[in-house]
Amino acid sequence: MLGIRLSKPTKLNILKDISGIIKPSRMTLLLGPPSSGKTTLLLALAGKLDPSLKVSGEVSYNGYKLNEFVPQKTSAYISQHDVHVPEMTVQETLDFSARCQGVGTRYDLLSELARREKYAGIYPEPEVDLFMKATAIEGAESSLVTDYILKMLGLDICKDTIVGDQMIRGISGGQKKRVTTGEMIVGPTKTLFMDEISTGLDSSTTYQVVKCLQQIAHLTDATIFMSLLQPAPETFDLFDDIVLISEGRIVYQGPREHVVEFFESCGFKCPERKGVADFLQEVTSKKDQEQYWADGSKPYSYVLVTEFANRFKKFHVGVQLANELSMPFDKSRGHKAALVFSRYSVTKLELLKACWDKEVLLMKRNSFFYIFKTTQIIIIAFFASTVFLRTRLHHRDEEDALLYNGALLYSLITNMFNGYPEISLMITRLPVFFKQRDHLLYPAWAFAIPLLVTKIPLAIFETIAWMTLTYYPIGFAPGADRFFKKMLVVFMIQQMSASLFRLISGVCRTIVVSNTGGMFALMFVAFLGGFTLPRTQIPKWWKWGYWLSPLTYGYTSLSVNEMYAPRWIKRRASDNVTELGVAMLEELEIYRNKNWYWIGVGALLGFCILFNVLFTLALTYLNPPAGPQAVLPQDTGDETDRQSNPTRATTKKGMVLPFTPLAMSFDKVNYYVDMPAEMKAQGLAENRLQLLREATGAFRPGILTALMGVSGAGKTTLMDVLAGRKTGGYIEGDVRISGFPKRQETFARVSGYCEQTDIHSPQITIRESLIFSAFLRLPKEINNKEKMTFVDQVMKLVELDDLKDGLVGLPGVTGLSTEQRKRLTIAVELVANPSIIFMDEPTSGLDARAAAIVMRTVRNTVDTGRTVVCTIHQPSIDIFEAFDELLLMKRGGQVIYFGRLGRNSQNIIEYFEAVPGIPKIKEKQNPATWMLEVSSAAVEAQLGIDFAEHYKSSSLYQQNQALVKALSTPPPGANDLHFITQYSQPMWGQFRCCLWKQFKAYWRTPEYNLVRLGFTLIAALIIGSIFWGAGTKMKNATQLSVITGGMYVAAMFLGVNNCQTAQPVVAIERSIFYRERAAGMYSALPYALAQVIVEIPFVVTQSSYFTLIVYAMMKFNWMAKKFFWFFFVNFCTFLYFTYYGMMAVAISPNVQVAAILAAAFYALFNLFSGFYIPKPRIPPWWIWYYWICPMAWTVYGLITSQYGDDERTIEVQGMKLDPTIKWYLEHHFGFHHDFLWAVAVVLVVFPLFFAFMFGLCIKLLNFQVR
Repeated sequence: MLGIRLSKPTKLNILKDISGIIKPSRMTLLLGPPSSGKTTLLLALAGKLDPSLKVSGEVSYNGYKLNEFVPQKTSAYISQHDVHVPEMTVQETLDFSARCQGVGTRYDLLSELARREKYAGIYPEPEVDLFMKATAIEGAESSLVTDYILKMLGLDICKDTIVGDQMIRGISGGQKKRVTTGEMIVGPTKTLFMDEISTGLDSSTTYQVVKCLQQIAHLTDATIFMSLLQPAPETFDLFDDIVLISEGRIVYQGPREHVVEFFESCGFKCPERKGVADFLQEVTSKKDQEQYWADGSKPYSYVLVTEFANRFKKFHVGVQLANELSMPFDKSRGHKAALVFSRYSVTKLELLKACWDKEVLLMKRNSFFYIFKTTQIIIIAFFASTVFLRTRLHHRDEEDALLYNGALLYSLITNMFNGYPEISLMITRLPVFFKQRDHLLYPAWAFAIPLLVTKIPLAIFETIAWMTLTYYPIGFAPGADRFFKKMLVVFMIQQMSASLFRLISGVCRTIVVSNTGGMFALMFVAFLGGFTLPRTQIPKWWKWGYWLSPLTYGYTSLSVNEMYAPRWIKRRASDNVTELGVAMLEELEIYRNKNWYWIGVGALLGFCILFNVLFTLALTYLNPPAGPQAVLPQDTGDETDRQSNPTRATTKKGMVLPFTPLAMSFDKVNYYVDMPAEMKAQGLAENRLQLLREATGAFRPGILTALMGVSGAGKTTLMDVLAGRKTGGYIEGDVRISGFPKRQETFARVSGYCEQTDIHSPQITIRESLIFSAFLRLPKEINNKEKMTFVDQVMKLVELDDLKDGLVGLPGVTGLSTEQRKRLTIAVELVANPSIIFMDEPTSGLDARAAAIVMRTVRNTVDTGRTVVCTIHQPSIDIFEAFDELLLMKRGGQVIYFGRLGRNSQNIIEYFEAVPGIPKIKEKQNPATWMLEVSSAAVEAQLGIDFAEHYKSSSLYQQNQALVKALSTPPPGANDLHFITQYSQPMWGQFRCCLWKQFKAYWRTPEYNLVRLGFTLIAALIIGSIFWGAGTKMKNATQLSVITGGMYVAAMFLGVNNCQTAQPVVAIERSIFYRERAAGMYSALPYALAQVIVEIPFVVTQSSYFTLIVYAMMKFNWMAKKFFWFFFVNFCTFLYFTYYGMMAVAISPNVQVAAILAAAFYALFNLFSGFYIPKPRIPPWWIWYYWICPMAWTVYGLITSQYGDDERTIEVQGMKLDPTIKWYLEHHFGFHHDFLWAVAVVLVVFPLFFAFMFGLCIKLLNFQVR
């Protein structure tokens, strides 16, 4: 949970004996299969390796070792994971990075260049001179360089669009990948380590990006080392050097021209129509090597990676490399300005200004969050002022003073709770912060100071709103000085609270652990703040906690400020000597000196400073939390004699379940969305933005169709529309399935959809994911044995059988690699045995070999007579020519080609070469890349042609219209698809499957359940030790109030912790639910019911040991009836809080809003619990809320079950005769022992109600924007 490992770590050699030279002015390509050590090598060279890894050997730049300069600033590592602030636009993201990275060494280099030019008598061109000077001057450079990088990466078209994330619609996955690259190259760094930057990009865009980087390398003497997964031949040819790595060893390093020669010397030959990059990635693989064996004089035997590495050392390129490495680099040969020796490139003030502007921008973008939070505090203030209304409060005796004390306490607790949402807000910001901090964009203090200061105006406004609405309506002591002094305390409490919760999130770093830490902090300060338990009654072993609790000082300041007002000077009736205010302070055991007001304010200020300093230190020194990785496949004997393509043996066998072949036709499909506000701001008058324009085509059984186009052409949009996955927008056109109009409920049963983002339950294994999909989606007529056999066959088909027991994990964080997740996504759909399968970029993020495995799987699927459609970005020649038909789109959502590819892509080549002005395809050029290049917007503008109109005027278009017309009519005797039920399984079967999956997921989520159970255990021990033996101490009303307060606070905090920790877990599962429901796996009701039921065993466990520990340590009466009442009330309370948290997620778009929404009602639960103001004193206009407040029934049940029938007498201030406990509870609290049966009923109703609302909201509300 906190990154502490108790098990002995397994030793893994990631890199073995790696030696080499990456040269300036050269582009070096790093190739290798997954898990070969590419990322580790790039991180090692960039000086960013995890400190926990054991490293031997050394890395040097221009002869300087890594500890002699700042490698993180000299080089930039560009990750394969896209981590960005979702609310910022593309341009803002790059501008911020440019501001933080600054001009760096450019000014020094420019001065040196100018000196040398003058010495050599060179006069540069004016435009070049102007650009170089502009990019070396503070201020002017960032926007100029940003514009240049945006244009170079093709991001200028979306520069004003927010980046977005899973829940906020933003730019596409391919564009995000380019933003990740742009964010780093926008700075002055001239050494770039780029990790799989082409994922999600089409081959044409990849070529353009790499071409620009090549020019940067050659013109500016930059050093670029880049790994790519599936580089097209023309992209591969842009590189000067190749590094091939496999199993952690370098197999080849040297000029690109000699790499094929090296493998030919080893007996392997690259086939004619095979990309060299694809050949290189497969030739070291056990499963693919044999097909490239070309030495007929010898029989083939598997060549080990170590053997290749040894042969390379003897190859002439390897010999030359060894000679170069044997001569140390002469430091005098390189200019010192090429290295960076300071951690930050710009001044501290500039960094602070950049972070300040970013924070202000994010506050504007998240204005809904802050408006919601402020509105919430205003509503709570209104509630408080009308509950403690001045017309019902007097100043006669101690009981009146106690009510005013209750109002003060409520102010204190509410404003303390107001800072709690900072946890979820901060946790969402941390991944981006850690990335930018590790790249030395800015230090932690530059992030922390604006975070604190920008919130101060909001806190002042909330404080003024709270004070204005509560101070005089409640009737606190009149006088401007007391009003402003109380306002200062409330403001300081808000600042201290926000700082404390930010510190907790900075230390804990994950949402579940942070929520638990936040609850511990709240519980600690509440129990030991001097109001739940008076100062002298706190056990001596907890006395230190009283002085460390910030609420001690807030409570003392507020009480002293109020109780020394003139209205409280009158003598109390019982002795006519002591002033009422002083008597109240004595009874509550609060220090009576007036100076304690300023002592309290000073202490709160001290806590604010301390928490912010500790928060900054935590951000400076702690690293992002790491998680467990997938189970590694175990070697199962010698694989060298396996067939080169083992999947072919199981091809047909794995697809024998019966299905109905179906064709899909669509005619003149249009799709519109509401015009984005940012585009309207640029002057666009239309109300709708059209993303698809009259798309027409057909997909048929046994034919594999590729859906292609440049990024932003509308490929995924068309697929979403046809598959029925769009949740918004406006669709027009005719879509038919085998001639009948498409009905989505039926279509979901016969179709599969492999999404681009691989969304799976993180805590279940690969095999369990497939079993879950198969058992829910295959017809109930198929028995369980057949389903299991089918699952195993599909696993072999996609080559996941070795990893079947590996946990899936979260993408980019834990678990499976990108390509393994991709294969799992396909397998999950294949086990449903669909007739039509849509695949959104199934080969994105995969290397050539993994892409070949996936495409082999896809081809096998098509050969069984299924209809398969794939969007595809950057196919190699092999992958592209595996398709039968192509539907090509251009930006704007228009079709520009639909038809057969032909042998060696002949049809598509002839079609485009027939257009006047289109250049002929070069020999060995990838037809996919050539086709995207010659149909680009730039070529359209150059030739003055619209390819969409050209297609519509072609004979091919007429043929397609005839085909669509033919497929739009049902064949004679055909029947429309019809199923008796909407889902394959009955409701009970759906529920059983969902419960099975949920239970496995919960059992394997220790960061949720273990944290929750651990929190309860520690909390129970703390509560028991603070209230040790309190159940036997019952001499006066104060002691009864202590027990009431202890039970109430314990139930409240443990309940709130359950609520908060459940929310992120339920939110992750909800995103998976959206995918699974769209796939027609199950309806909302069984899912919701399973989510509800799975909580019960954990809550029973939690309630059991909490009851045992607290009941024993507080020494309550050991009667079975009373014990089980205590257990029952706590169980119901923990359960309804858990379900309340789940309901809050179900009615909110994300976890942040859910946390605020839930917190809004905590304040009302507090107010009407009967603790701050007893039931008989609640105004009649609010008594209805008391009866619907869950916490009121919890307090009623806990106190009345223990003491409602107790006939012992107690002392009560101001009463001459000592009443019985039973009488006091009935008259002071309004608690009647005879009413316990009703309490039990209501405590059962609350969890049922929240569970029902969770299910209803999950069914009716959909926050997924597609």
